[in-house]
Amino acid sequence: MQERMREHQLSEAQTAALLRAAEVGHLGTVGAGGFPYVTPVHFVLLEGRIYIHGLAKGTRLQNLRENPRVCFETAGPHSYLQAETPCDTNTAYQSVIVLGTATVVEAREKKIRALEALVAKYTPQHVGKTFPENMLKMTAVVEITFLEVTGKYYA
Repeated sequence: MQERMREHQLSEAQTAALLRAAEVGHLGTVGAGGFPYVTPVHFVLLEGRIYIHGLAKGTRLQNLRENPRVCFETAGPHSYLQAETPCDTNTAYQSVIVLGTATVVEAREKKIRALEALVAKYTPQHVGKTFPENMLKMTAVVEITFLEVTGKYYA
């Protein structure tokens, strides 16, 4: 089993490419009572870290403040590999799992830089526009620092 796992590893460049291209990720935090709490997020890879944004209040941020350890997952498009028997049917995919620590970005310039990168990725028609002050106050930006990254594929 271990050999097969190594055989299906994405390279560092492929892993970074998937992190740049994927549209939705899933952020897992440690929630109340130690239960996992997973939310879908828009994200951007910037300077070797993942940045997400959202409301400045809520369960996700409360969880992060109490325990900064996170798991982040994203996957590329997939397709089904049909076979003669149901047990041999499989899925072609690429995925990345990041174990890391998350912190809320407090520095205004860093927060704006991350938001600009998110705008460039998701709504490039708005690149160069300024962020209203009330929006900056209501928005939290979270930075995920990588402790371990695993990229896998099956084709």
